[in-house]
Amino acid sequence: MPEAIEMLREDHQKVKDLFEEFEKAEEDDEKGRIVRTALTALEIHATVEEEIFYPAVREQIENDDLMDEALEEHHIAKLLIGELQEMQPGDDHFDAKFKVLAESVKHHIEEEESEILPEAEELDLDQERLGEEMTERTQELQRQKGTGARGKISSGKIARRPALAKTKTAAKKNGTKTKYRKSA
Repeated sequence: MPEAIEMLREDHQKVKDLFEEFEKAEEDDEKGRIVRTALTALEIHATVEEEIFYPAVREQIENDDLMDEALEEHHIAKLLIGELQEMQPGDDHFDAKFKVLAESVKHHIEEEESEILPEAEELDLDQERLGEEMTERTQELQRQKGTGARGKISSGKIARRPALAKTKTAAKKNGTKTKYRKSA
């Protein structure tokens, strides 16, 4: 069973790898798979940090501003995640929005790994117990979201606003910008 900090660093590397994979992807299907995987991994990671790791650290750390900033960075990421969940690959701004999310998350990871995690390593935390709690919560969230192994999506699509359907095919054929229409 991984210790808490080790688990967080592994999660960070997995999402950074997904961001790199997205940069290399060319097909919408491939981008969609990467984004679905990344969004789920980010949602689970943020939930586990907010419910288990951050409270344990905040209890002993003397820097509420640092912890508050980390929570605000999560908040911004969640806003972008929510918007991306309403989109499909190929939608206007889909790639740009995911790239902005990636940059924001990479900044958060850098700050967390250079400030919060080193301080947490110095605290009197039971890293093994925290790691066990975090692993159990991660597995529970994965079951709820329909994921299999850590960070892998086993099924599902990015959600779409039910009231809107994209007329992407028609737009591609006639060379116009993609339009939205009300669906029946």
